[in-house]
Amino acid sequence: MNAQPPASDPNRSPDHAPTREGVLRAAEAVAAILPPTPLLPVEVSGTRIWAKAEMLQPVGAFKIRGAWHRLSALDESDRARGVVAVSSGNHAQGVAWAARRLGIAATIVMPRDAPQVKLDATRALGAEIVLYERPGEDRDAVAAREVERRGAVLVHAFADPWVIEGQGSAGIEIAEQLGRAPSRIVAPCGGGGLSAGLALACPQSRIHPVEPEGWDMVGRSLVAGRIVRAGEDAPKTICDALQPTATAPINLSVLNGRSEPGVAVSDEEVRAAQRFAFARLRLVVEPGGAAALAAVLAGKVPVDDGTVVVLTGGNCDPQRFAETLAAG
Repeated sequence: MNAQPPASDPNRSPDHAPTREGVLRAAEAVAAILPPTPLLPVEVSGTRIWAKAEMLQPVGAFKIRGAWHRLSALDESDRARGVVAVSSGNHAQGVAWAARRLGIAATIVMPRDAPQVKLDATRALGAEIVLYERPGEDRDAVAAREVERRGAVLVHAFADPWVIEGQGSAGIEIAEQLGRAPSRIVAPCGGGGLSAGLALACPQSRIHPVEPEGWDMVGRSLVAGRIVRAGEDAPKTICDALQPTATAPINLSVLNGRSEPGVAVSDEEVRAAQRFAFARLRLVVEPGGAAALAAVLAGKVPVDDGTVVVLTGGNCDPQRFAETLAAG
């Protein structure tokens, strides 16, 4: 079935600020092509909370939301130029999926050390991949070079107003499924696109961004009131999807005054969350996708019966996931 994308809004300039009205439009656009992902009850320390199972999206991650909202808003001339995106794998698949459905050429800049399952899935969706070295090369510089060379449109993974609004559509779904505004939403955080979108979608809810230890650039930036970049000595993390070196002004401007303080989790806490999700929810969750659950299980975020934890992705390397389960 061919998708019928929503008409572009000519009043929206490329540098417009993301808004709740934009999130609502994004939710309508996403609902027109995708069913809502389940909101599942699960007990943690005697309290029933809720898990939003975004790994059940067609590309195995929530990133399909922002990608669809961004690409479907392009006018015909921009679609003809093609798009370039930067991603370790989930945004890559979201953009590739949306581009194939809309007939747009997609080029994805990906780290050479991205999980093979994500590289293979992105190629299978028809996108061209340009590899870069992580660490060693500036991924945004590589993307800028590809945009200039191809005359393409950049679809940033988190620093894009349409992407932020698209990710926020998950919050609209959550409130509809819960029948009320959640008291708090705990979400894995890379550059802050999802957290910013959720903050716009659910202004009455407390938003808790969760990042890997040593890569908590959003949390540190919120404390400092300015962009803080990861150091060259930042530690390795199994959360490959949560490793941007810095957030962006657009994300920080949305989160300032709307977000709770950031939370950082260790690799072992993340592995424990992966095992918990598999045992209790029968769900396969990739490391980055389990970061929010890790914070809850470790007692780093308070919970009540209105708490929602977003499980953002399930694109695991099979061998590493098996090793994580076996280690439990």
